Amino acid sequence: MPEHRTWHAIRELNRRVNDLGEPLALTDEIRALLRDTASDVAIAPDTVVLALQGNASATELLREVAKRIREGSWRLSRALTEANKRQEAGDMDGARAALMELLVVEVVPFYRELAQVQLDALDEP
Repeated sequence: MPEHRTWHAIRELNRRVNDLGEPLALTDEIRALLRDTASDVAIAPDTVVLALQGNASATELLREVAKRIREGSWRLSRALTEANKRQEAGDMDGARAALMELLVVEVVPFYRELAQVQLDALDEP
């Protein structure tokens, strides 16, 4: 399970660099943060190694990591809300479908795991 503070640090760094225009300083700490968090969001290690060779590519890596966290969270939230709504209406097939549709497109392992747990719970008596 990813550390909440690490993902928060990515969001904050992305805001400063990509929203406010601050330059990315590729310190050892920032490299480690990007490397570890990229792994959390299913970015291949060889892609990360290449991206960490320069500021421009590291900035793109930061943008992609933050995007996967943000968009995955939105997709998960929408799928869980839809599944819950359908379950409450007695539409178990619809509830399953909402979660299965998420699993088709979601790449972040943590979000996939949460969706799978909910999907499995639908099948419990």
